[in-house]
Amino acid sequence: MDPERRTGGRSADSELGCFLRARRTQVKPADVGLSIGPGPRRTPGLRREELATLAGVSIDYYTRLERGKETRPSPSVVEALASALRLGETERAYLRDLAARTARGANGGGQPDRAGQRPAVDRGVELLLRTMRPHPVHVVSRTYELLAATPTGLRLLPGMKDTPPEERNVVRWLALHPGARALYLDDWENQIRGCVARLRSLAGTDPDTPGVGRLIAELRDKSPDFAELWEHYDVQGHTTGTKTFHHPEFGDFTLGFQALDLDGTDGQRVIFYYAEPGTPAHDVMVLLDMDQPQTGTGLATGTPMANR
Repeated sequence: MDPERRTGGRSADSELGCFLRARRTQVKPADVGLSIGPGPRRTPGLRREELATLAGVSIDYYTRLERGKETRPSPSVVEALASALRLGETERAYLRDLAARTARGANGGGQPDRAGQRPAVDRGVELLLRTMRPHPVHVVSRTYELLAATPTGLRLLPGMKDTPPEERNVVRWLALHPGARALYLDDWENQIRGCVARLRSLAGTDPDTPGVGRLIAELRDKSPDFAELWEHYDVQGHTTGTKTFHHPEFGDFTLGFQALDLDGTDGQRVIFYYAEPGTPAHDVMVLLDMDQPQTGTGLATGTPMANR
């Protein structure tokens, strides 16, 4: 694979510049107390010289940063840029990590994208999932491979059950499967935006993650919406909240969700959906779980278990 495709089309040093440019265009002058003079502005958001002034650096230095010619910004400069760009803590941490990789020269440009084996799900996680029925639960890898799920979790995503277990990937399903748009309707863009943000963060700070470059290249080629969101450089994902589903079998219902990192794994996460007992949404979860196997592992995917 072309190494430039691995991090979304750029090496690490230019990735820093592209992040700065993308976020600069998203900050309105009024947001940072700047008045807009007469005449049209050709640049959306802040101009380079405006951001340089706000961050207390020279326009020449900032221009070199955006163009990838300056690769060792000091921590104080990084913090000043983060403040000028009004970055949140997650975005600020991403900028710090990206600047650190750039300073180390760790762009990984000469390494092929390793597909790797699907991570194994630990035996303890398997036992945990058995106890969580009828709740929909997903265990995903850093690149959104669906490693394990309760039967309800698999049934919650229309069409996922028909995908071979070794090919199941939540963000690929979300971007390419027509059932995903129907399931979320008006909220589909918000759902995929969160996934794109997490992949953008991963590709920027750890582009050697097996399979991440291939997945990004595939989705940029096949999904114009994914490709457009990719260029926004959002890195703030969602870890908790609610989701409203328009399910083809069970109609409309809303579930809360919580995402939890699994310590001792290579970035695996548990995504748990819930509803208060006695509510219509909880009744839907019970219906989703009906006619599902009540014996065996209690898992709905074919991912091998670790520590059997």
